[in-house]
Amino acid sequence: MKRRLAILLLPLLLATCNSEDMFTQEKAATWSWFFFLPHHMTMQSPVSGTIARNAPDNGVPQPQQITREMVNRGQTEFNTYCAPCHGRAGDGNGMIVQRGFPKPPSFFKDELINAKAQHFYDVITNGHGVMYSYADRVLPADRWAIVAYIRALQESQHAKVASLPEQDKKMLRELGQ
Repeated sequence: MKRRLAILLLPLLLATCNSEDMFTQEKAATWSWFFFLPHHMTMQSPVSGTIARNAPDNGVPQPQQITREMVNRGQTEFNTYCAPCHGRAGDGNGMIVQRGFPKPPSFFKDELINAKAQHFYDVITNGHGVMYSYADRVLPADRWAIVAYIRALQESQHAKVASLPEQDKKMLRELGQ
């Protein structure tokens, strides 16, 4: 019964899709005058801050100096976008890994410790392996901030107690370390 109904309706659907009205309907030509839109033009400037999808990312070069504010911003962005997979410590043991998803690499592997900062930026921008691109979620300046935070995480693994500020040494002594 359903098959017969589908066969009967198919010519009707095809006839309506080939309607002359669909082919000859009025439309606005590119750069033509149109009363309804701002500036009365069909082509409009993009909203401020818009980044074209798949556009080459040449807007934000690698920063020459890393500031505390940049690392703090990187930590916030890292915890939002990266920690679910890579873990807050950067060891590759985030919550989704604990739920059965593939484990991403630890940032403490020699190959990533020795990788150029541009590598991390490119992976955030384009994705790598099972990681998808974050280009549409993370602004270019924030990508560099995440890279700075990853470098801070990597450095933290090799910090000597003697190089810590006195208040941190005191805190370690109180914790029994």
